[in-house]
Amino acid sequence: MDSPDLAAVWLTLKLATVVTLLLLIVGTPLAWWLARTRSAFKGAVGAVVALPLVLPPTVLGFYLLITMGPNGPIGQLTQALGLGLLPFTFPGLVIASVIYSLPFVVQPIQNAFEAIGDGPLEVAATLRASPWDSFWSVAVPLARPGFLSGAILGFAHTVGEFGIVLMIGGNIPEKTRVVSVQIYDHVEALEYTQAHWLAGGMVLFSFVVLMALYTFNPARKKTP
Repeated sequence: MDSPDLAAVWLTLKLATVVTLLLLIVGTPLAWWLARTRSAFKGAVGAVVALPLVLPPTVLGFYLLITMGPNGPIGQLTQALGLGLLPFTFPGLVIASVIYSLPFVVQPIQNAFEAIGDGPLEVAATLRASPWDSFWSVAVPLARPGFLSGAILGFAHTVGEFGIVLMIGGNIPEKTRVVSVQIYDHVEALEYTQAHWLAGGMVLFSFVVLMALYTFNPARKKTP
């Protein structure tokens, strides 16, 4: 692999790491609320979270591009704050990737929280544990398999993104050109050898991630 390929790999890993950390921070309270709430808005919020599962990436990317553009509400806000515009920048890629990969992190964590049930939390309450203590001392440790699944799926999904990163980030070397876009460039230029190296690496990475998910996640192991 040449230096542009290595730069694309490094940028992709950097993007996936940042996005996964942000998804765990944002997705955990959202998953907890969806798992515990009886609000009438639960269905609507859950549907919004799951939208990236069914929407074409280009559709989501288009609306994010409009929203973060010079005439969009986010674009006007960032310009008013002196931050410039987010499209075709790494922060813009991060925001788009967080939104696009959100259900891959929220749903496994939500399912893990729902599987806990009320019993352990009620026991903690009888021992005078506050809701905050119960969450960190009981719910989070018991939901660890969901966190593991969510982190792995969120990271892997971000690595494999194409449509939305191309819409929001464009194709700027060492700034927004990730591996999937680099593969597309190689194929477009008929550089199949270079494309094979990157595409084969993606296939191997995906296999290792899924093997780790199904091998080491106790939630997916069959009980005897």
